Amino acid sequence: MVKYIYTLLLLCVTTLTFAQPNQEELEQKKQKLLKEIQEKEAQLQSVRSKEKSVAKLLQIQKEKIGLKESLINTTEKQTKVLSNNIYLNQREVNKLNKELKELKEDYATMIVKSYKSRSTHSRAMFLLSSENFSQAYKRFQYMKQYNSYRKMQGEEIKRKTTELKDYNAKLSGQKTEKELLLAEQEKQKQELVKEKLDQEKIANSLKKDKKQIAAEIKKKQQEAKKIDAQIQKLIRDAIAEANKKAAAAKAKANPKTTTAAETKAIESSTKIVLTPEGQIISNNFKANKGRLPWPVEKGAITLGYGNQTHPVYKSLVIHNSGIEITTESGANARAVFAGEVTKVIVISPLNKAVCVQHGDYFTVYQNLSSVNVSAGDKVTAKQALGKIRTNAEGKTVLKFMVSQNTTYANPQQWISQ
Repeated sequence: MVKYIYTLLLLCVTTLTFAQPNQEELEQKKQKLLKEIQEKEAQLQSVRSKEKSVAKLLQIQKEKIGLKESLINTTEKQTKVLSNNIYLNQREVNKLNKELKELKEDYATMIVKSYKSRSTHSRAMFLLSSENFSQAYKRFQYMKQYNSYRKMQGEEIKRKTTELKDYNAKLSGQKTEKELLLAEQEKQKQELVKEKLDQEKIANSLKKDKKQIAAEIKKKQQEAKKIDAQIQKLIRDAIAEANKKAAAAKAKANPKTTTAAETKAIESSTKIVLTPEGQIISNNFKANKGRLPWPVEKGAITLGYGNQTHPVYKSLVIHNSGIEITTESGANARAVFAGEVTKVIVISPLNKAVCVQHGDYFTVYQNLSSVNVSAGDKVTAKQALGKIRTNAEGKTVLKFMVSQNTTYANPQQWISQ
């Protein structure tokens, strides 16, 4: 029963170890986080020297704190993986020590018996005292096997001793590594406390400029509303054009049965009247909700969908009709699904948007400095649509929107997590 419980415990620990990320993956993640933290620190220094608005300072500081917390979490996972490995290796060391002790005791007993046997009977006398040749041969084979067994036992003791030495060395190294990780984790926690104090100082400084920030937000919101209105008109125009074609196709296919009232109803609908082909495309797009590729190859969501409260002034609300994804300089916007480009909007010489239709769904890619496609082009999933603009603050941000007809949806629920 005790042996069964021991085996079950060992199996559980081993399963837990395999279920966790391995040390190499965690180390790679940690190095990536450290790199991102360095980038945020560089941005922070740049903003401090160039920007007057402390709102930018607060946002970057907040992102940096988030990365620090992720780094601490990763280090904690590394420590847990090491602890499990140390535990398993310690069990192996204990097992080897026990086996080695039993081997040595068995070998010592055998040597003592052999010595006593040699003191009373010589090897020759043992053989000569045989009653016949067959018995002498058997005694000879026995002595031969006995000597072989002694040699094998000696080699097994030597092998177990070497194996034990290797495990002890590995265990010592892992314990040292764990101590270094714990020290590193403590240092990271102290740095995090400092970062949060810095954030508090920035926030206090920010409160002094509340009126200015509120005015900036209002101005940006007005600009965003104008752009949203342009996009809404574009989608309405696309719906009207699609319905006009659908009405004409229906009248052509059934000239005798299609009435003027039916044609007018199709043309005046505020939603796309889908053809059988369009219905298939729409159904396929809907079926991939939560699994669509990201509209950028690499990036992170830095502003969510809908009403977002200001990080300091909770009374200030920022409305976002899509999501904002911050990516690296020079990155391209990518189509998230196959479709047709309905329009390329030139918001300003440095700000363009591409609208792609997927049945009665639309995806919009805004804040492009240049565009690779034109209205009417068929595009495939992950096809580059244009270069994302890098603003004066050095940020490369794509605004991505999803709508069914003219009703916006949360894009974050559509892309893979």
